Amino acid sequence: MKAAGSPLDAARPPIAVVGAGLIGRAWAIVFARAGHPVRLHDADEGTMKDSLIYIEERLCELEGFGLLNDSPAVVLARIHCEPDLASAVRDVVMVQENIRETVEAKTAIFEQLDALSPPDAILASSTSWLPASTFTESLPGQSRCLVGHPTNPPYLVPLVELCPAPWTDSKVMARAHEIYAAAGQTPVSLTREINGFLLNRVQAAVLNECFTLFEQGLASAADIDKVLKDGLALRWSFMGPFETIDLNAPAGVKDYASRYGQANKETMTGVQPFSWAEEPIDRVDRERREQLAVADIGARSAWRDRRLMALAAHKRQAPAS
Repeated sequence: MKAAGSPLDAARPPIAVVGAGLIGRAWAIVFARAGHPVRLHDADEGTMKDSLIYIEERLCELEGFGLLNDSPAVVLARIHCEPDLASAVRDVVMVQENIRETVEAKTAIFEQLDALSPPDAILASSTSWLPASTFTESLPGQSRCLVGHPTNPPYLVPLVELCPAPWTDSKVMARAHEIYAAAGQTPVSLTREINGFLLNRVQAAVLNECFTLFEQGLASAADIDKVLKDGLALRWSFMGPFETIDLNAPAGVKDYASRYGQANKETMTGVQPFSWAEEPIDRVDRERREQLAVADIGARSAWRDRRLMALAAHKRQAPAS
């Protein structure tokens, strides 16, 4: 599974991906597809070896949708499984960490990354929920640490949230933004830490309302899903909510607010956080299981990714916004 590299390889510096689970494998695809030599490390050598099979399969699918600039063999050749952590992070410009989501695990791995990697290498965590301040405060190199939270899978959904700790250097944030953008991602930068970052908070707000509407018996889970997939999400796949309302009133956002702001406010009056209680969760799960058996979730996830590939290919052909 090795092949000659392309001339682009020499122009891109190496990046280490630590943790070869699903997110780590996806990041390896992102950076290798962009021309970076990737050093993929995991404490479990079997996981690393299995990752190459998974990555090759995904690369072949991406090629089928026109989402690779090089052949799968060329991209795969840029990924090297490295069982030794010190060798994996030697001379890299950035480390993308993807291990389990506990403060203790993140603290331990970041202590090693800070000690072993070049002093100017960016240390980014893919954590979905943990602020970088919870596991980097004691590090000598704390100023180069940040969260680089992807959307799953990052090789198909390009958003990556950059969230600094209070001590993260602004120049590090700018460099990380450049690296992710050059790799084909869509980085967004937070100004400070907040629970859930941006994406999880927006998703939590949507889920809160969807579960509440379901719990109140206003519609089935399937119909509430349709409100997004056949309604709001069609616009939101190429424009955000602010641009949406800007276009939904003749004179833009201020006009929208004057027309519909009060109605929106009244709609949200008294909204409480969904309890995530067992009973409504069980009812949603039963409805979903009638439509999709647990044993079929993997196959449906693969279908989802193929649809995302088709959407990504479509968006590639659209004029730049």
